[in-house]
Amino acid sequence: MSTAIVTGQPVPGSSLEGELRALGFDVRLAPDAAQAGAALAAVPAGQRVALVDAGFVGHTHALRLGLTDPRFAASAVPGAVSVQPAAREALTGALRDTAQGTSATDFGSRAGTLAGVLADRVAERLAAAYGTDVHHPELGELVAAVPADPQARNEARQAVAAVDDEAIRLRTAVKARDGFFTTYCISPYSRYIARWCARRGLTPNQVTTASLFTALIAAGCAATGTRVGFVAAGVLLLFSFVLDCTDGQLARYSLQYSTLGAWLDATFDRAKEYAYYAGLALGAARGGDDVWALALGAMVLQTCRHVVDFSFNEANHDATANTSPTAALSDKLDSVGWTVWVRRMIVLPIGERWALIAVLTALTTPRITFIVLLIGCALAATYTTAGRVLRSLTRRATRTDRAAQALAELSDSGPLSELLQRAVRGVPRHTAPAVAALGALVLVLATALSDYGSWWPVLGAAVYALTSAASVSRPLKGPLDWLVPPVFRAAEYGTILLIAAKADVNGALPAAFGLVAAVAYHHYDTVYRIRGGTGAPPHWLVRAIGGHEGRTLVVTVIAALLTDTDFTVALTVCAVAVALVVLVESIRYWVTAHRRGAPAVHDEGEPA
Repeated sequence: MSTAIVTGQPVPGSSLEGELRALGFDVRLAPDAAQAGAALAAVPAGQRVALVDAGFVGHTHALRLGLTDPRFAASAVPGAVSVQPAAREALTGALRDTAQGTSATDFGSRAGTLAGVLADRVAERLAAAYGTDVHHPELGELVAAVPADPQARNEARQAVAAVDDEAIRLRTAVKARDGFFTTYCISPYSRYIARWCARRGLTPNQVTTASLFTALIAAGCAATGTRVGFVAAGVLLLFSFVLDCTDGQLARYSLQYSTLGAWLDATFDRAKEYAYYAGLALGAARGGDDVWALALGAMVLQTCRHVVDFSFNEANHDATANTSPTAALSDKLDSVGWTVWVRRMIVLPIGERWALIAVLTALTTPRITFIVLLIGCALAATYTTAGRVLRSLTRRATRTDRAAQALAELSDSGPLSELLQRAVRGVPRHTAPAVAALGALVLVLATALSDYGSWWPVLGAAVYALTSAASVSRPLKGPLDWLVPPVFRAAEYGTILLIAAKADVNGALPAAFGLVAAVAYHHYDTVYRIRGGTGAPPHWLVRAIGGHEGRTLVVTVIAALLTDTDFTVALTVCAVAVALVVLVESIRYWVTAHRRGAPAVHDEGEPA
């Protein structure tokens, strides 16, 4: 339960109390400043509390935005301010400071201005004297005001009646930046599904879970290997995406953001897509076509694309002097309507990608589906990576220590790298990506050009471990240092793919698919923790699963020592072990974060 303290003298005919109760607030009245302070002191410490002026006139959704958004410790709209428990002490102090300069006569007088702006003055005091960041939502056409006289009140009420806040609420439930397919083929009706869910008390997490189960059923249909199964899989995958859009729109519509929900939404997207790849590969195998290498290649390419996005954003979002001619040209192109949609479609975001997969699954074969997907993702990766390299080379940004730490955590270096860093000298400044790429190239070539069971990949993995340790021995603050984590991901995943393909035995590639999926989950989990401001997973976890260089060396060694059949068993054991360790720790962390009330987050960035 949350508590709203309505300050000042009640206004005849006002529906404010009913609106606050509809938003889930227990309403208490405080005619004067002293009673407002007493009412605040009586509210349990673990509750959200709001101060709302009795003369407030505005849309209910304006109050909802200002008083119930869980992402912010404090938020305000004109005439109302709300804080979560973390900012409760600051609110008590700000109210006390404000009330000391307000007499009881002034407080209860509608003729004066003090009563009308009490909540606003408290909000200003929170920021100025107590360092509390007060969020002020963008209201647009929504009305939120405390009129000073009857004429102004009448005008404000007319302004409220002239604007349909439900229409605005539905419109703003849709993500501001999304892909063409999502914007024009999904969101026009999925927002109404979100409203239907909200009115029946469904939560975004429940919709997210329904989307996951739908995608898993789609994967199961694809695994049947029949044309009917492929058609059903394509239809169900599209419906899963509709639900995937609905959960975010429901969160925005009802402001049901949560730490756990953001994690579920992000991780389930990856789980759905990669489970579907596995289903397609199983279905193709039933028809006598082995496409596991293509399925694993698609997963590797898609994951590396995401790592490029994550690393670039972490390196630059808080950099200083962060401008470039390339970025200016990009902004200029964004001002031309049609170029915006073309550029968003080129990067093959999740909406376009899933639509492509669904249609190709229903109409063609798994092999054609994967080949077209690989070509599309490769072109998208080339476009986005080239653009970001150009931006990095033409800007003179100064990276922060936080960015360097984030890139180091995304690198996922293990105990072997830590040991080697003591023996190698740091590479010259700005050469870390080249050194990392050189080691990765040696590793991949040694693996690609040798037969299964050769010791050349082991030698390549040793060189790779040495160069990767050298590349992260200095803080990653160079213009292209954000490329280091993607290079590591491509080297590790690509090596596992090549060795499993060369084993040429049933089960090797599916086992490799499972191992890469488990490791990729760990890398995605690292990203989501950094985005949430909590830092990377605990160091013991990274050490326990070996780091990227340790895992790569282990895979090459067991391939050199074991027969192809035994290698498949060993790879399966590694996949299960890594999956168990990272899943148990990850679930424990996110559930604990949710229970302790960590700040709620929600991704409004680029389409994944």
